[in-house]
Amino acid sequence: NTNQEVVQLSALMNAVGYELTFDYDWRALQKEFRFYTQYVNTTGSCVANGYVITNVQDFVAQDGQDIDSTYMVTGSSFPQDTYVVSIDKNAGTVLVNQQCSASQSASGSVLFSKTQYDLPPDYHTIADRTQWDKSKHWEMLGPEDAQQWQWLKSGYISTGPRVHWRILGGTFQIWPPMNTQEYLGFEYRSNAWAQDANGNPEQQLVNDTDTSLFDTRIMVIY
Repeated sequence: NTNQEVVQLSALMNAVGYELTFDYDWRALQKEFRFYTQYVNTTGSCVANGYVITNVQDFVAQDGQDIDSTYMVTGSSFPQDTYVVSIDKNAGTVLVNQQCSASQSASGSVLFSKTQYDLPPDYHTIADRTQWDKSKHWEMLGPEDAQQWQWLKSGYISTGPRVHWRILGGTFQIWPPMNTQEYLGFEYRSNAWAQDANGNPEQQLVNDTDTSLFDTRIMVIY
């Protein structure tokens, strides 16, 4: 709609919707997010003090995606908190960000475990104490602060049966790295305060048929 009054009204409505999203924890914006942890249990070789894992047999996780820099590497020859930098499937190699602590033969075990997961595209804020490991029926521990997180990733005794979590770098990060598919989830508050005619979430009014999730009267008096 190119009518200037409608364009101005739409801009004012978008401003109100944006501000309301930040002012209160609206139940209308509360959603649940769930995902399975991803991993690749394979074999590979490395040379002590080297940064390349060779003869890697598998690069693909359960979701059909290749491993990337969100995957941690674990095994007897890899220091704690070692991450993938890049992969070359044709050459069967993986570049990592820490040196191998010892040489390993081609039949040596290598676990690539995804520890960083994308937040929902409409993520605004997380709901406290809704983070659960639904596979083990345990509440996840967190959010961990910076000091605790680095202790978990770098300390001698930092693993256990409970999943720890933290939002860092725009991702939902977990510890310890998993070698099984765990079903995790949490609730969050969406920034999509509007929806189109088909009920699809939107972060602003775009078309004449879009509507607000907030009560109409709230939009008017605000």
